[in-house]
Amino acid sequence: MGLLSGARGRNRTTDTRIFKNGFTVIYRIVLARVMALESSAEPEDGTGVTVDPVQPEPGTGSTVDGVRGPRWTPNHPKTIHKPPTRERAKAAEDERFERIWATYPKDRQRGKAACLARIAEAVKEGVDPDDLLRAVQAYATESSGFTRSKVCFSDNWFATRRWQRFLEAMAEERQAQKALAADNHARLAAWVRDRGPMCKHITAPQVTALVAAGLVTDGQLRAAGLAG
Repeated sequence: MGLLSGARGRNRTTDTRIFKNGFTVIYRIVLARVMALESSAEPEDGTGVTVDPVQPEPGTGSTVDGVRGPRWTPNHPKTIHKPPTRERAKAAEDERFERIWATYPKDRQRGKAACLARIAEAVKEGVDPDDLLRAVQAYATESSGFTRSKVCFSDNWFATRRWQRFLEAMAEERQAQKALAADNHARLAAWVRDRGPMCKHITAPQVTALVAAGLVTDGQLRAAGLAG
């Protein structure tokens, strides 16, 4: 209301309508002038700030009293938003930790606070939260048929870092996949250099990967019929 009240004094009367019991004065509010006023409201946390919400040069909207409307609204893509606050980043991190905890088999969950502390400790050491989540999922799958005497409760599982062997297995699998991809690329590069008939089976993404790895040249691709 304070903003509109301040703006009303800056706009002239545009019309007066006479009625049976009196008259009504109609005012016209110039939006560009209203937006130029300083707002008395506190901005909400994380809503962002707008650079030059009212542009100094004429806008493309309709003209009222010779003053054009603003070129874009505060929600325009050129609006610069505030980065996430520390509180929001902490809340997002806590949510990921809660998800890891919630993934642990329900009948073996124990000592939630201690488990969350162990999870945070592992992440602080550099463990990827997504990998830790996969480790919990892998253990849940592996132990799904275990009797209660053979399972591990969550507080002991995280305290003794039993997730470590799953992370090591994942690292080994990634290395194996990387080596397999390298062997495959070497084989495809040999096809290209030999201009063999198998070149027709090489896909565009594979060509891009071969070039990025420096295994083939543009000239070799053209000679093999793989360059436009």
